[in-house]
Amino acid sequence: MARLPNCEQALLDILKLEDHCLNPQHSRGRHKARVFRESLSLTRRDAPWLRSALLAAVKSAEATELESDAFGTR
Repeated sequence: MARLPNCEQALLDILKLEDHCLNPQHSRGRHKARVFRESLSLTRRDAPWLRSALLAAVKSAEATELESDAFGTR
């Protein structure tokens, strides 16, 4: 199983989650916030839990390379 390179050094700014991904008032993030709320019942108060869950997943889940371009590998 292939892991994400340097996964132990992964960083995730909680403000990115609170102010963008889980913020229903954010101009671009509100769409992500709606999906998180409707599918997982997550709100801005859940940002610490979501951050922990994502960082744990990055360290334990298999990574699959989808594509590469001038901006990097996804």
